[in-house]
Amino acid sequence: MTVLTDTLKKAKQIVQEYIPEPEINEIGEVTEVQDGVITISGLKEAMMGEMLIFPHGLKGQVFNLEKERMSCILFGDYSLIHQGDRVFRTNRVLEVPVGDELLGRIIDPLGNPLDGNPVLNCRHKRPIMQQAPDVIQRQPVHRPLFTGIKTIDAMIPLGKGQRELIIGDRRTGKTTIAIDTIINQKGKNVLCVYVAIGKRLSAITEMVDILKKFNALTYTIIVSTSAEDSPALLYLAPYSGCTIAEFFMRNGQDVLIVYDDLSKHAVAYRSLSLLMRRSPGRESYPGDIFYLHSRLLERSAQLSNDLGGGSMSALPIVETQEGDISAYIPTNIISITDGQIYLESNLFAKGFLPPINIGLSVSRVGGEAQTPFMKKIARRLRLDLAQYFELEDFARFSSELDILTTRQLEHGKRVLELTTQIQYQPLDVSLEILAVYAATQGLIDLIPLPLLKKWEASLYQTAIHEKADLLNELRKEKEFNSKFEQEMKDFIQTFTEHFLHKENVQA
Repeated sequence: MTVLTDTLKKAKQIVQEYIPEPEINEIGEVTEVQDGVITISGLKEAMMGEMLIFPHGLKGQVFNLEKERMSCILFGDYSLIHQGDRVFRTNRVLEVPVGDELLGRIIDPLGNPLDGNPVLNCRHKRPIMQQAPDVIQRQPVHRPLFTGIKTIDAMIPLGKGQRELIIGDRRTGKTTIAIDTIINQKGKNVLCVYVAIGKRLSAITEMVDILKKFNALTYTIIVSTSAEDSPALLYLAPYSGCTIAEFFMRNGQDVLIVYDDLSKHAVAYRSLSLLMRRSPGRESYPGDIFYLHSRLLERSAQLSNDLGGGSMSALPIVETQEGDISAYIPTNIISITDGQIYLESNLFAKGFLPPINIGLSVSRVGGEAQTPFMKKIARRLRLDLAQYFELEDFARFSSELDILTTRQLEHGKRVLELTTQIQYQPLDVSLEILAVYAATQGLIDLIPLPLLKKWEASLYQTAIHEKADLLNELRKEKEFNSKFEQEMKDFIQTFTEHFLHKENVQA
């Protein structure tokens, strides 16, 4: 009996250690190498999207199948690959490590660390390319995702599971809005994934330093590709980040993912497609460019309670040229997402930060993703700002204005000043409600414009120290009633009287 047991153990060990040699039809040969795209012959059984192994341990992915040959994108230094090199099938698709071990780390799209810390030892791996959740697996977006930015939370509210496009010209603050939103998730049980697609290394380093400064890196994962990386890695990056976020969503957690930016992702895909001699279409983009982004963004969802109720919210970023939101890629992604936040360079030049164009920005989730308090008091804010911008243009061509128009202009100036918010200072939703209520109810009209920012900062500090109970009530998901409104109004009016008296004494 003992001899039989020992024999079985040895046989089991031999089976486990046995690595079968690839069959002759499972070995391919490199026939052409060009800018990260490898042409291969011989792998007749290879499947679309399958992972291949090249010399020097490099990995590639089947990207194009033809009758006599196939094309593969290489993730690594293509100068190491030469004509005649052997290529091996794996019968597996590309996978990326997932799990809590990634929190606080900076990795490339294949899961290799870029932060100088030890190699990741994740317990789980998931295929990078996956199908989006079915309609029956989802539920409507109904929970708010607060950005900490007054203009967005009041007029363009976001919900958990939503896909909201951030669009605008270069250097208008698109990434800043995404970073502010990540910083604002601290203590809210929302994990964050930031995907840098072809950004400058200095910009990535600066962004990491900001997240470290505000202790936001502990709940954030950064999937990084720089402008020096190959188009293949840029193409893979958003799908890799999406898979990492999807793991947490499937485990019942709330995740926020930022794609910065999908314009460069589309350009990388165009480069790969042209190298593979695919037919170019509009602006030389291939015909499946719409599917490229739809299969990525459709993976964001608010899952049903039967599947744990987790969510993945997406903030894709797209860069426009001279404010042209009707260009090919912007219109493609606008049609996929649930709304857009449009940043305008003219507003940026005027000092309105963030420079959000209220007329062109929209959230298709709307009030479903707002607390009852914010939903009620923010209704007039968009109208006040729209009237101000219209009257401002009118006032330029008129030498004399009537009293009512002058009053509306002065009110609009104060509303605009109060909704202006500097970067990396997201606000708690209760403080946002105080500011928006004061703006829409005309409680700031008597405050001199140069003192308004000082008044706002003092209001927040006083409320935090003296009205903690009121702030706690404002955070709750409960109906707005006259009692809280009156208490809030009395507090703001009393504070304003003391503030003006103090400023007059000092003057």
